[in-house]
Amino acid sequence: MAEGAKKAFVTGHPIAHSRSPKIHGHWLATYGIDGSYRAIDVAPADFAEFVRTLEANGYRGGNVTIPHKEAAFALVPRRDDAAEAIGAVNTLWFEDGTLCGGNTDGHGFAANLDEHAPGWAANGPAVVLGAGGASRAVIHALLERGVSDIRIVNRTLARAEELSHRFGSGVSAHGMAATGELLADAGLLVNTSALGMHGNEGLSADPVGLPAHALVTDLIYVPLETPLLAAARARNLKTVDGLGMLLHQAVPGFERWFGVRPEVTAELRRMIVADLGAKK
Repeated sequence: MAEGAKKAFVTGHPIAHSRSPKIHGHWLATYGIDGSYRAIDVAPADFAEFVRTLEANGYRGGNVTIPHKEAAFALVPRRDDAAEAIGAVNTLWFEDGTLCGGNTDGHGFAANLDEHAPGWAANGPAVVLGAGGASRAVIHALLERGVSDIRIVNRTLARAEELSHRFGSGVSAHGMAATGELLADAGLLVNTSALGMHGNEGLSADPVGLPAHALVTDLIYVPLETPLLAAARARNLKTVDGLGMLLHQAVPGFERWFGVRPEVTAELRRMIVADLGAKK
């Protein structure tokens, strides 16, 4: 690699499972860019020093994943609106020598639905399963798209109430027992919980009570068809899997570091799907 090559990274702990190097590596090759994107495992105790030395080590920026997103939020002197709203940073870059932090998860969520279910935001009330970091990104995206009735359902009601207070008007908190009633007039059901993931099989909610026009999406992409999506498909409801969110959230960072806005193509999706199958 040439001395002037552009460098970026993804860091987490652990990080070996990340598909981000394959995604960004594919784009670097596609657009003929002299650059690199590598996975770097950084323990929480070492994260602040890692961030402090980014520019000295030649990095233009990178991605941050579990467990460093909140720490990155606290460390950067400048944050975009999405990061401020969500309370976490997943993308770092430099502007005029200042380290900036953003959050592209909400963008990835919305862009995935834009691609596979155009007009989705007009569907009506949204039910969001789970109240973790992914839920915050989804709620931010829903509000940005004008969804005015968002119902958070979580096993621990207090966590759902925390998000309801954080985001304010139009966002309500509910326990699991209310799920059936909340789905009766919902146009969008989003699973942000770990239920349905390999090793945590289970139905996060029964879509049987949803209206016929409802859209069901799951942020999980291993497996691609979760129990929730399979149950929704059996009812002939429109479904969107979570892989597109992973692909689309990578777009803004690549553009910042390498100067080209990449496309999420069928070829890229096939490549990542094949990799998912190989690593099951």
